[in-house]
This record gives sequence, C-alpha cells and structure tokens, in this order.
Amino acid sequence: MIEILNPAELARAKASGALVADILHTLKSRSAVGTNLLEIDRWTQAMIREAGAESCYVDYAPSFGRGPFGHYICTGVNDAVLHGLPRDYTLADGDLLTLDLAVSKGGVAADAAISFIVGESKPAESVAMIDATERALSAGIAAAGPGARIGDISHAIGSVLSEAGYPINTEFGGHGIGSTMHQDPHVPNTGRPGRGYKLRPGLLLALEPWVMADTAQLVTDADGWTLRSATGCRTAHSEHTIAITNDGAEILTLPNHN
Repeated sequence: MIEILNPAELARAKASGALVADILHTLKSRSAVGTNLLEIDRWTQAMIREAGAESCYVDYAPSFGRGPFGHYICTGVNDAVLHGLPRDYTLADGDLLTLDLAVSKGGVAADAAISFIVGESKPAESVAMIDATERALSAGIAAAGPGARIGDISHAIGSVLSEAGYPINTEFGGHGIGSTMHQDPHVPNTGRPGRGYKLRPGLLLALEPWVMADTAQLVTDADGWTLRSATGCRTAHSEHTIAITNDGAEILTLPNHN
C-alpha cells in the first residue's frame, strides 16, 4: 500500500516527527558509560506515554521477527545494526550505539535512527562509518522531490556508501510510512536512477542508509530480532522521515536542538 497524505494528515506527521526527533535527542544526551539498554527503553516508554503517542514497536510482530517486539525502541551496540532488542547490557566507553525509534501520534507515524559513540573514546573507523551513513542520508534526501523516482534516491544513497568503501545489503532499506510504520514503496540503499515509483507530493518516506564495516551479510541473534554483522564488525545506521512537497522534500524528524 502506498499512501498519499492530505494536508491535515501531513500536519499530524510533522507532530509525530518532532516527537521522534525530541525523544532521540534526549536519549542521546542521557546515554553514557554505565547506562543500561533497558533504562533507555524505559525512558522511551515514559516519553511516548507523556506525549500521548503510541509506540510502533511494542506490539509489532512481522514475519522476520520473533514477535511481538515487546519494547519501545531498537537499541543496537557495535555489531548490531537493525531491530536491536533492548537487553541487560551496560554501555562501555567507545561503544557505537544505534537508536531507532518509530511512534504514531494522531494516527500518523514517523521513524528515525541515529548512531553515535558513547564516552570519550572515538575510534576513527567508527566515526567514519557514522559520517558515511549521515552523508548518504543527506544525498538521498537531496535526490527526493516531486517527479523523481525511488531509484534516484537509492542511487544517491548507494553512491555515497560505495565511494566510502562499504558493502551494501539490500534486504532491508527505507520504506513508505503513514498510518502504519512500514509501507510501500521499498527504498533500497543502492539502485539505478530513473527507475521505480514516481514520487508525489504528500508521500512520506523513511530513508535509512545503514552499513557494516566489512560485510553485506547479516545474521539473526538468538533473541530472534537483533540483526548483526556476520563477521562481528561494527555497524552504523542513520534515518529520517521525509515528506515529498511541491518544492522538494521536507525532513520531519530533524531535531531543533544544537
């Protein structure tokens, strides 16, 4: 299903996006050496409830997971890149933490992810990997607009990731979003320009470049949810929800914080 939102629905999408951005900003500021992943999940639950919003994750039970998910945020550490199930793990100095959050407010969902390094140690290869996903995300957004095609976005993202030297997995990527979290169209993280669905004003897309340092192969953790790099290498993931407008693309999950 591909949804085209009307102006009232777009306004609600902006509210959802602002909430996602605010929660992620707060969680990043609180996440430090000694923080437990289950604490992050509890903080997320409290902020969602305080805002009168709904979690897109807690009852989520897709075919690729051992559902329902049962938690409020995805927390991936180091080699865990997607669908990270919060667990009893205490963050250490230099850990690469990915937080992926989707919430719905007013019946419209928004989705975003950030990766960052905890503590004072900043391994250069981890910094470079995070930077590559952020640059790829910016390139994908710049390629989006009315009349552009999904392949234009995929090509822009993939070009940045490939030039940075990272293998690209196409099993999971960006997606449409609206009244539900995951919708068509699928947005792979590499592709050919000029191909695929033509973008229209009112379409919401969650774009999410993610990489693993030296492999394109994923393995599923024993928890049935967390996807890790097959080699144990580090990973990074960046995501924004955007709305296609008459003039281009508007980022709905951009934090208003410095």
